Amino acid sequence: MYNLVLLAARPPDWTHEQFITWWRTDHAELTYRLPGLRSWRHTEIEAAFEPRSEGWDGMSVLSFDSREALDTALASDEWRAAVAHVGSMRGRRMIFTGDEQTMVAVH
Repeated sequence: MYNLVLLAARPPDWTHEQFITWWRTDHAELTYRLPGLRSWRHTEIEAAFEPRSEGWDGMSVLSFDSREALDTALASDEWRAAVAHVGSMRGRRMIFTGDEQTMVAVH
């Protein structure tokens, strides 16, 4: 799998609950439509283990078959619609991409 990982913090005038609800409902409707999306895992961040990790609300991992499949999704109208939906929300985010390697298999 090739992943796009997004770490996000809510806009300053939103509550954590508002942001998670928006992400998992309104914004999710657009995310589901991405071409080639194989899986999407979303984690609501409830606590930070150390002070320098504080201030984040959630993390998404969007998985695709390959880097090429991710590139196709990022060039799509569906991606542009998802980005437009975020608009000028004023939250913070960090986005990463990379090849996933399974380190422990589920038995």
